[in-house]
Amino acid sequence: MDNPRRLILASGSRYRKELLGRLGLAFEVAVPDVDESPKPAESPADTALRLAVSKAKAIQAQDTLIIGSDQVASSGGQRFDKPGSHENARRQLRELSAKAAQFDTAVALLDTRSGEIQTRLVPCRVTFRKLDDALIERYLQKEKPYDCAGAAKAEGLGIALIARIETDDPTSLIGLPLIALSEMLRKAGLSVP
Repeated sequence: MDNPRRLILASGSRYRKELLGRLGLAFEVAVPDVDESPKPAESPADTALRLAVSKAKAIQAQDTLIIGSDQVASSGGQRFDKPGSHENARRQLRELSAKAAQFDTAVALLDTRSGEIQTRLVPCRVTFRKLDDALIERYLQKEKPYDCAGAAKAEGLGIALIARIETDDPTSLIGLPLIALSEMLRKAGLSVP
């Protein structure tokens, strides 16, 4: 069975684009314009779910399946966004040293034909090794993970900073839970693989 419906990834993330490419489906990319600020008293999981849905709904297209996704990292009640700079990444990794962090990754699939939206939240618990300043600096110089929540680029050299990963879907840590998404796409009528 072929997949005649358009599929759009509502994300500017190259990591999500690479992950979705693994499924072998034809898709387009559209970057949504969404305010990603958390709402007062909103949990990291609720923020991730709300933003995944908002990103999918922000793209205007008819008779299309639109994928939105978002990830929020937190530890000890503190959120860890994309650091954006070397200094922020260093600070985040110092704070995460020898601690566990929760990476809540949400995915939403909007069917613009029916208006139905499927959502899933896939949590991932990451325990970091004890990180000294020299190790952090070497890692940052080599990887430059300034666009990754918590500065932990697990699909690259960041895996060496981690002692343990606990999740039902390892791709959730990278930013798009493919196991959950595959089930959602099949439910929407697409053949995967």
